[in-house]
Amino acid sequence: WFMGRILALDFGGKRTGVAVTDSLNIIASGLATVPTTELNEFLLDYIKKENVTTVVIGQAIRKSGEASQIEKSIIPLINFLKKRFKELNIEREDEGNTSQMALETMIAGGVKKNKRSDKSLIDKVSATLILQRYLERIV
Repeated sequence: WFMGRILALDFGGKRTGVAVTDSLNIIASGLATVPTTELNEFLLDYIKKENVTTVVIGQAIRKSGEASQIEKSIIPLINFLKKRFKELNIEREDEGNTSQMALETMIAGGVKKNKRSDKSLIDKVSATLILQRYLERIV
């Protein structure tokens, strides 16, 4: 018995962190950091090749409860995915504090300071944390 993978995105203006589950949806792992301008192409290719059934997109909500500026850029992405992949399940997961948690996780994991300043690594770890949060919520 095989279930589809779950893909998570930490969507950003310049870069998007991507994480994915294993085939049993138990382990969340950082997959890539993709320039946001190339994201649609990356997703088309990856979703076709791998058995992805769900895409979880981080949702940035301000402390006031309103959507952050980046949400305006996420809506076209959701529409693109819905149009291209009719059966794809699209979920949103709160991404609050994931960048800060990613940095703390990297420090705790002994990642050297020069590596921690690599924003693409932070984006990938943030996507992994969003995916982990989602998995914990649906279990």
